[in-house]
This record gives sequence, structure tokens and C-alpha cells, in this order.
Amino acid sequence: MKLYSLSILHKGPTKANLLKAAYDLSSFSFFQRSSVQEFMTFTSALIVERTTQGSRASVKEQEYLCHVYVRNDNLGAVVIADTEYPQRVCFTLLDKVLEEFSRQVDSIDWPSGNPDTINYKALDIHLSKYQNPREADAMTKVQAELDETKIILHNTMESLLERGEKLDDLVAKSEHLGNQSKAFYKTARKQNSCCEIM
Repeated sequence: MKLYSLSILHKGPTKANLLKAAYDLSSFSFFQRSSVQEFMTFTSALIVERTTQGSRASVKEQEYLCHVYVRNDNLGAVVIADTEYPQRVCFTLLDKVLEEFSRQVDSIDWPSGNPDTINYKALDIHLSKYQNPREADAMTKVQAELDETKIILHNTMESLLERGEKLDDLVAKSEHLGNQSKAFYKTARKQNSCCEIM
């Protein structure tokens, strides 16, 4: 799971204006990075231009997913991630970034601003923090803990079943149990076998 780009743009009447962007291109070769960055900037602007106000969308481009959110005030954000990255976490990030940006940067500067004139430093921090969605998003963290608990529970059940099979051998070999007790155990075991967990 990886985030590659996080951009904030203003949707103008004819084109989108890039206000601020952060990139993590470490997974690309050094010689490809500038071209990849230009392509991500172009794609982000194009997606914001074609997204209606007040809507969210996810666009698949090759092995990447571009998640976009354009607010009613024409402020938009795009995050480019791989297909494994959770969509809900992407939209949570976009909401958070746009809310924070609109509080720190005056809306008068949005139509004419550019990455050099806009003073907003948190984009790189958010991009690096959200690289691991389990740490950045509480809901994803809880889900991961639930998944781990479920795995532990299944392992425990498997070990109990293994123990149950060994118990069968012990009952059969036991000299201290009478025939009636052995018959009762076998009948109970048969009855419980229909309730085994898959």
C-alpha cells in the first residue's frame, strides 16, 4: 500500500490551478521521477477539471487509483495511490487536508495562487503520515486488530481440535474408564462433530 501524490487545486471556470503538491516518488528510478511527477500533476489537474462541485470520485489509471474530492467552494484535492490502498482512508485524508488548507490559506489566494506563493507546509507531513493507513486512521487500526484477533482465535480452535484428537486416543487407551463411559464419550464426540468450525 502506497501513496504517491497529494495535491490541492482550485477548480477555475476553464482549468484547474495547482496550489500545493507533495510527492513520494522513491519507488521510481531517479531518471523517471521528474516525468512521473509531471504526469501526476497533469492527471490531478485533469481529474479536478472534470469532477463536478461537491462530489468525490475514484479514477483508475493503469495500476494506480486517483481519488478526488472537489468541494462546493471549488477547492479540490487529489491523492494518487496504488490499488491496494483503502479508499475510505484516502477520502478521510482529502477531507482533512482540504479543511486544514481552507483554514490556513485565504480563499482570495486560491484562483491566482501557485505552489511557490501558497504558504502551506503540512502536505508533505500528511503524505508521509498516511503511508501506513493503519497508523494514520483509527478505524483501519481497529480493523487490523480485529483481523489479528480472528487469526489468533482460529489458531486456538485448531489447537483445541488437535487436542481433541489426542484426547480420543487417550480415552481409547484408558484402563480407568469403563465401557459405558467410553461409549458416552464417543456418542458425545459424534454429536459435537456436526458443530465443527471450518
